[in-house]
Amino acid sequence: MSIAEKAIVYATLILADDNVEITADKLEAITKAAGVNIESIYFTLFAKAFEGKDVNELLLNVGSASAAPAAGAVAASADAPAAAEEKKEESDEESDEDMGMGLFD
Repeated sequence: MSIAEKAIVYATLILADDNVEITADKLEAITKAAGVNIESIYFTLFAKAFEGKDVNELLLNVGSASAAPAAGAVAASADAPAAAEEKKEESDEESDEDMGMGLFD
């Protein structure tokens, strides 16, 4: 990650930490005060990416959104492991036949 990329990410985090709306002008002001030159398109991209979003909430819930659906899917089907084992056994047998030779032939 380049210095410019880090600077705009840090500027975003500074604004979010102070509960200030993330805008292109504010991002540009912070990075210019730090003495980092960044292309102006990045200010607009970051401002639009975080528009209407709570950055603090995003950071706190990074892993929780993906774990819940997986746990729900496993609990929903109790007989899925048995079916998966049958398919696995079949696929192991087929994989040897597809190659036409064994490991030590």
